[in-house]
Amino acid sequence: RLGENFVAKWRGKPIFVRRRTEEMIARARKDDVLAPSMRHPEIDAVRCQKPEWLIMLGVCTHLGCVPYADQGLWGGYFCPCHGSHYDHSGRIRMGPAPTNLEIPPYQFLDDNTIKIG
Repeated sequence: RLGENFVAKWRGKPIFVRRRTEEMIARARKDDVLAPSMRHPEIDAVRCQKPEWLIMLGVCTHLGCVPYADQGLWGGYFCPCHGSHYDHSGRIRMGPAPTNLEIPPYQFLDDNTIKIG
């Protein structure tokens, strides 16, 4: 459903698949102006092939824990193990994680089917 974070497995790792709401997209894009000052600078359009779909590995880039969706100071994802906060684009905003949540290679086969890998 719209706004929910769906978790699938790929190569033994969790994959987060989220059809973002207009509000989530707007919040992520609003923060694009801050990207140059972020630890791992990426704008939302680079991270999402289609604005409404966010597809990424659900593995914290600090020590490999699985972040919680809809948590943290930016409302995106929060890793409770050591306190990494990610925004609605999966970008690291605060905490020890060195990089954004990883975007796997993927393609859209049609409007409702995604092939990862």
